[in-house]
Amino acid sequence: MKRLIALMLAIMMILAGCSKPNTKDTSSDDPSKTPDKAAKPQEYSTVYSGEITTLNYLVTANWNEFSLAANMVDSLIDYDRYGVPIPGLATEWKSSEDGLVWTLKIRQGVKWVTHEGKEYAEANAKDFVDAAKYLLDPNNESLTANIFYSVIKNAEEYYNGEIDDFEQVGVKAVDDYTLEYTLKQNTPYFLSMLNYVCFLPVNGDFLAEKGEMFGTDNTNILYNGAFIMETFEPQTRRILVKNQQYWDKDNIFIDKIKETYNQESATLAPELFSRGEIDYAEIPASLVEEWMKDSAKKDLIRPIRTTFYTYFYALNFDPKFDAEYEPDNWKVAVNNVNFRKSLFHGLDRKSAMITSEPYNPEQRLSNTITPKSFVDLNGVDYTELEGLKEFANTDSFNEELAKQYRDKAMEELKGKAKFPIIVYMPYNSGGTELANRVQVIEQQMENLLGKDYIDIQIDPKPPTNFLSEVRRSGKYGFLECNWGPDYADPETYTDPFTPGANYNFPEFVEGYNDDNGEKTYTNLTNKAKAEVIDIGKRYELFAEAEAFLIKEAFVIPYALGGGGYAAGKLNPFESQYSPFGVSSNRYKGQHIMEKPMNTEEYKAALETWEKERAEALKNSK
Repeated sequence: MKRLIALMLAIMMILAGCSKPNTKDTSSDDPSKTPDKAAKPQEYSTVYSGEITTLNYLVTANWNEFSLAANMVDSLIDYDRYGVPIPGLATEWKSSEDGLVWTLKIRQGVKWVTHEGKEYAEANAKDFVDAAKYLLDPNNESLTANIFYSVIKNAEEYYNGEIDDFEQVGVKAVDDYTLEYTLKQNTPYFLSMLNYVCFLPVNGDFLAEKGEMFGTDNTNILYNGAFIMETFEPQTRRILVKNQQYWDKDNIFIDKIKETYNQESATLAPELFSRGEIDYAEIPASLVEEWMKDSAKKDLIRPIRTTFYTYFYALNFDPKFDAEYEPDNWKVAVNNVNFRKSLFHGLDRKSAMITSEPYNPEQRLSNTITPKSFVDLNGVDYTELEGLKEFANTDSFNEELAKQYRDKAMEELKGKAKFPIIVYMPYNSGGTELANRVQVIEQQMENLLGKDYIDIQIDPKPPTNFLSEVRRSGKYGFLECNWGPDYADPETYTDPFTPGANYNFPEFVEGYNDDNGEKTYTNLTNKAKAEVIDIGKRYELFAEAEAFLIKEAFVIPYALGGGGYAAGKLNPFESQYSPFGVSSNRYKGQHIMEKPMNTEEYKAALETWEKERAEALKNSK
């Protein structure tokens, strides 16, 4: 733990500019770049079940969509395979002494190309200004505009129509190769934000030419990244090919990526992999033991690293689901704190996790929204700060407490709500593990709390458009959700729970006001956001806000992302590494191996990587 804390502290020092305020291009020294290991063309094949709905990276917040964008459009900064910030489209950067003005030098000679690989224009500083102007037009309905305008001077005022002169917004092309951002206030983690989709560039001329067609398919975007989407046939296939005009093409070792749509991919992928038809498959928990006992298959399977994605069960306070599931009755119940706490303490998370992690379920369980080891304060992990630590080290599942809160809720809701309360629980049918998990949860919670108290009704939904059709539309009562960090600060984990977010719609909570008439969670997080000088105080305030969210059972923390097992022909320790932003979604720097890595090889490689990462972070100071 001490080593992890030290490593995260090192990253934070780098990102804050404390140790290296003026960073120059060191891409030639990037330890992730190794000689090409194969002379023959490398083609990588996968299957998927959830189709994307847009290629417009300036409007999406969907992981499936921006992970594609990461391979087609480069960011200002990047991260190497150890998580060290390295130059991307910016070759060097520096901040003013007060931390308010950031100046970045843009890489010269980077080409925007069409889907046919034909040069369209040279990338320059104006592309980031044009992207910002598009992002801040509310008519474009960008789902990440709020992240951008949360830090850039006058950006929120422009977005809200309070000012109409874009020249007042804190983004400026000083010249063709000099970009300048002016911030609202000193933001220690600003550098890490430059790796997220809302800070990606766009060619303004092409954007104006395409208008509303921008991003509707592969022919209506431009590329300056490692790959070009040569073919885009929704619900059939998509093919990415190496960008031959890419500025760093010598470090792209995969020539073609073939992704084939298959509605049953979660079920069929393991068999397709074993037959040699695809190059990656996650192995469902139901098959892990079978593969481990098979003399041939056991050498094909390896663990998956956990990530800093956080999974939690959200309770919806503005239900919009069908009348047959009694949304009005649910709304009455969910606004009762004892009802919420009965669910909070009644969910056996370990039993739920066994559907994904049968051998060591505890390693993925998380008792907080912000994962452990994300950031620390003077050597103390964020989750161990006062208030939050009481939850960080305690399993929320407690049968006795669950029943006590159930009895209190039934007494308080007598004559107000109809029992049993229907707990409407839709789920993404694209994965077998989730399908198994909702059934486990249904049986476990109903058996514990009683079918006269709750009636959990599970409902499979198509994977395509699941987020927009279910979560964002409020068509659920109880739902497994996830969130990934966008930058290196606890604030990033507050976004789903602020008013206007489309997770559990907390602004509709009854009686959730303090003496000042403000939303309590919002009040606490606003205090934390305003504290940018005393980082210790900032973290303590965010920890207090998160503790309130958990204590009041507005959400049930569940697990970390990743984990489980996979069979694949990519070395996970060659890939770029970052807890936030888009770098970890890139295929850049990776080779296709002749044979998959097995569990023993994985463990040895992980140990080596951790040692090398510690040294890399130390040397990056």
